[in-house]
Amino acid sequence: MAAKRGATFRRQELGKELRALREKKGETLQAVASALGFSHTKLARVEIGENDLPRVGDLQALIDHLDPGLPREDLETLLQLHRESLISEPWTPYKAYMPSKMPTYRGLEQDATIMRAFQPNFVFGLFQTEDYARALYQIAKPVDETTSEYIDQNVRLRLERKELITRSEDPLELRVIMDETAVRRMVGGPDVMRGQYDEIVKLGELDNVTIQVLPHDVVTYRSESNFALLGFSEALDPVVQIDMPNTISVTDERREVQRNVRRFDAMRDSALPPARTAGFLQQLAREWK
Repeated sequence: MAAKRGATFRRQELGKELRALREKKGETLQAVASALGFSHTKLARVEIGENDLPRVGDLQALIDHLDPGLPREDLETLLQLHRESLISEPWTPYKAYMPSKMPTYRGLEQDATIMRAFQPNFVFGLFQTEDYARALYQIAKPVDETTSEYIDQNVRLRLERKELITRSEDPLELRVIMDETAVRRMVGGPDVMRGQYDEIVKLGELDNVTIQVLPHDVVTYRSESNFALLGFSEALDPVVQIDMPNTISVTDERREVQRNVRRFDAMRDSALPPARTAGFLQQLAREWK
């Protein structure tokens, strides 16, 4: 039996199948959109899994146009994907507090089997304690003009996301590299930092989690932006998420994914071995005293 997947995963699957049908027919997005009276932008977002098609009639019209002779079994598969793509997900209440593209990434993250990530500036999000996360948002509050509710919701969402690596069934396989700046930079005070180091060490003991630190004194390639590579066990191609000013980028474009795989591998080979992470953080904790 196929694994139960979230709505974002199914929406991505559906978009991929619809794009394949369109390309098989040899029509452009513009031509299909014009023939059906759809917005070109709407159809493009459906194909990349960012938007759904709320009405099953729109999906049926699209399929009839692209392949009127589609076998019944294939049609039923697409209709089932459509139904599952409309189901509300657990993080939906937080959507109003997320930056652009974050809902798509959060949905895909939920169903990923493996993640490789780099964080140059702050402790990686899935490792953050409540005190550390709250301190980060509080520091930014007067600058970004956010509200206390915004902070509360984002902290709650960040803590809930830890379930990806701590759940008992099929936890996410996670490999993270953090620049020394990320773990050395003071956030919230010495007590917050010591608690944060303890949390990283604890999570690093999980069988599915590997953590490395890239020291300042190593001459090597360093990415200026943080990114995360997501891999899936079925149906979907790998995707990469990259933080950008005021938004994030999420794409499965092969060249971009492979470029970030090379970035990760270069830094992984230069970072401290995972076995030295705990000792490195314990030394930093002693420095805060």
